[in-house]
Amino acid sequence: MGAGIDTAVDTATDAEMDNERRLFDYLLRLGDSPLVLAQRLGEWVGKGPIIEEDLALTNVGLDLIGQARLWLSFAGEVEARYAGKRRDEDQLAFLRDSGEFRNLLLVEQPNGNYGDTTARQFLFDAWHLLVLRALADSADPRVAEIAVKGAKEVAYHVERSGDWIIRLGDGTDESHAKMQAAIDGLWMYTGEMFRADATELALVDAGVAADVRALEAPWRQTVEALLAEATIAVPASGFMQGGRGRGGKQGVHTEHLGHLLAEMQFLPRAYPGARW
Repeated sequence: MGAGIDTAVDTATDAEMDNERRLFDYLLRLGDSPLVLAQRLGEWVGKGPIIEEDLALTNVGLDLIGQARLWLSFAGEVEARYAGKRRDEDQLAFLRDSGEFRNLLLVEQPNGNYGDTTARQFLFDAWHLLVLRALADSADPRVAEIAVKGAKEVAYHVERSGDWIIRLGDGTDESHAKMQAAIDGLWMYTGEMFRADATELALVDAGVAADVRALEAPWRQTVEALLAEATIAVPASGFMQGGRGRGGKQGVHTEHLGHLLAEMQFLPRAYPGARW
């Protein structure tokens, strides 16, 4: 009987450890996408088309960094519980290699022209808001708390990027052509946002994660309605990057992430432990 009890305890412990590993990976997914997108937006500082937009992009980027810090800080706590590691949000941001990042492929794509940046932002924002609103009902109170706070900021992000889609899409012939090209070029990266792998499905069953499969229809409704107002054609659904569980959420990235991280992580890696 004693051996049976020990086996049951060991099994329960293993199950709990698996849940912690899944939660850690999921928190990286939630934190890495806003972190990487914030770095992309930071590349516009001093180069915006107008001063107001230069400042607006910076503010959106700061919002995203704040959200990334909350998710990655929580991830560090979870990792400490199951693996005994002590990595704070700075270490997780600056001392991981590209294969350890779990961000969506969409957010690591280069800025391109302002139409490209705006299209990337809106496609992500519309998804991001749906995810955060779903996570507000998470069974994990910490996840729900972070999501509620982030959703308030992202609601503005969606409004802002959507307004720019309309202004550029329904603007001059040149701005319309560039916006259409931007949507066409980035559309292939949106499929990954609605694919759930075993990690996410287990957390969905536990009531912790957002079921992204259920978000595709409302996302398409929002995006297609706004594109229609902007006189932009919705691309025909075709090949989707990351559509078979081999995308950014699993650590498989485009070459662009490596270049982005080389710049973002230079100082912490060149001067380990430096303090300002």
